[in-house]
Parts: sequence; C-alpha cells; structure tokens
Amino acid sequence: MKLTPRVKKILANYESDNPGTKGNLARILMQGRLGGTGKLVILPVDQGFEHGPARSFAVNPAGYEPHYHWQLALDAGLSAFAAPLGMIEDGAATFAGSIPTILKVNSANSLNGEKAAPTQAITAGVQDALRLGCSAIGYTIYPGSDVAYDMLNDLRELTAEAKDAGLAVVVWSYPRGSTVSKEGELGFDVIAYAAHMAALMGAHIIKVKLPTDYLEPGEAKKVYEANNIPRATLTERVQHIVQSCFGGRRIVVFSGGGKKGEDSLFEDAKAIRDGGGNGSIIGRNSFQRPYGDAITLLGKLIDIYKGKDE
Repeated sequence: MKLTPRVKKILANYESDNPGTKGNLARILMQGRLGGTGKLVILPVDQGFEHGPARSFAVNPAGYEPHYHWQLALDAGLSAFAAPLGMIEDGAATFAGSIPTILKVNSANSLNGEKAAPTQAITAGVQDALRLGCSAIGYTIYPGSDVAYDMLNDLRELTAEAKDAGLAVVVWSYPRGSTVSKEGELGFDVIAYAAHMAALMGAHIIKVKLPTDYLEPGEAKKVYEANNIPRATLTERVQHIVQSCFGGRRIVVFSGGGKKGEDSLFEDAKAIRDGGGNGSIIGRNSFQRPYGDAITLLGKLIDIYKGKDE
C-alpha cells in the first residue's frame, strides 16, 4: 500500500503518534473507493443499541443480521465499518482483514431516557479491539450533560490505552443535556465547541452532526456576531467546524442523521466537501434502504467526494 501525498500530509498532522496508530489511520484513509483522497465514507451500525432493533432494522429486515452490514460496507467500497462489540465479533473471522473496523466502546439506549444527565455505558475496551483486529476505537461524549466530566475522564483513559496499543481514536461529540437547548444541540456555535473539545481530548477522527445557523444565547453568540463569522450557508458552517478542529489539522466527518431524501443527502455531501470536511458517517440512510438502493446511494456520495457531481 503506497500512501498518496494527501494521506501523508494528513498523517503528518498527528505529530505525537506512534507508527502503529499512524498505520491504522492509513488503513482507513487508503481503503475503498475513496482511498488516498483524504475523504471518508464510514458505515456505522450502532443504532440497535441507541434506538432498538425494530426501529433500526424492521424497515429492511436483512439488517438484523450483522454480516449484511459488513458486506454492504465492502461492496460499496467504504472506508471503514463501525459497530459495537457483538456485531464486530459476529463477522470478525469471516471478514478478517477485508475492511478497517472501528469498535464502538460505549453505548446508550433509549429505554433510559436521561434528560439532564445523558451518558453511555462502556461496553467494550481496547483489548477487545486488539483481539478483533480493529483499526480504531470509537467513543461518544455528550458536552452539556451533567455527567460530561465523567465521560471525559473515561475517554482520557481509553485514549491513552488505545494510542499506547497503536490504535486510532474516533470521537462522536454530541452536545446535549440540561444546559443545552433542543435547538442548541445543532447550533452553529455549540457544534463547533463540541468538535473542538473532541480535538482537545486527542481524537484522530471527530464525528459531529451538521450544524444549523442557530446560535445559543450567551457569550459565544456575542463573539460570533461581533466577528461576523459566516454561517448563512451549510458550506460556511462546515468550514468553521473544520477550522475549530485545529485549523483543519484533524479529520472531521459528519453524521448523516435520521433517514432523509437522497437529494438532501447529496446536497449535504457537497457542502461537507466544499467546506473542507473529510466526509460522512452514514448509517440509517444507507442500511434502511434496500441493498441495491443503498449501494447506488453510497456510490453517488463517493462520487461527490471525488468531485463528480453528475
């Protein structure tokens, strides 16, 4: 595997990492149809934990079976496959070495329904990731939660262990909790803060949701307005999120969110590309479609990230 100049430049931004960690980042960046471009499309399938099996898979029952998702990621030429422990274990032997995997090491569930103090349980660890041949661990933080500091403490320990073992770290950073309004969860300033926090915690790849133009009332809003930070278009908002991650020196990918129309997804991808983002982590918008439709959809997204808008 010969690294492209673009991938070499990205890896050079991670100055403290050992060859093992850089090698695993390179595996993700060089995989699939976007390999070598610096862009990524990753399939995450942790929705069974977050939303339950029927809400996740009933619309496309083939998705109850983990191998379905492994094969979808492979056939679509994606960059990596991310999932909790059981799903990675289920296909670990069949798909060993075929695609980089990201072991999601914490998860929540919708039965708990925490509002002021949303959190996630640690459901796997670095040793599991090594045993299963994963390239990275994935971890969610909830900036704004009453227990956010506990989540950050756990992330710090897991990050240190992962990097010591030569694994990369992917951080899902989703603002929510008693101090964040519902609008604020997707607010421009709040998403930028959440992304920056993930970078400060040592994440190699940062996953956030696409921001709206809403500004949460407070001191940050005054600064955004006084400095005329552009936010009218999604491309401008993506640019600022990327800027907030060390001036673009960290890999930033954006969530596909709930199921939506194809045109909306394609417009989102163009804005991510043009704003300097590194790509998409897209789950429900792919695996909840029939297999052939999902392959076609993912192929069009990949073409957009390659600069082909037709």
